[in-house]
Amino acid sequence: MKRIELSSAVRPLADYAADLRDEILVLTERNRAVVAVVPLKNVDRETLALSHHSEFLQLIEEARAEIAAGRTLSLQDMKRAVLPGRSSNRRRRPARRARRG
Repeated sequence: MKRIELSSAVRPLADYAADLRDEILVLTERNRAVVAVVPLKNVDRETLALSHHSEFLQLIEEARAEIAAGRTLSLQDMKRAVLPGRSSNRRRRPARRARRG
């Protein structure tokens, strides 16, 4: 990670971005980070959008807290919760064969 004091950043932003490769550039003001220039070479739009979406980040934080507290579901419990009308004891009908002719 590169750090540059904002007052000493005299080159165009495009020049700094071109020099980054896979590094992050942090611009500081009085030694406090104020802006970060992050390369997006291997980041898709959806990931970028979600990484800054406050509601999504809150969901992730809550889920991690639930896991840490031991509140998890098994795959079977999840299936029962998501597919309430299905029963594993129910027989499936054989598929009909298409008529030739």
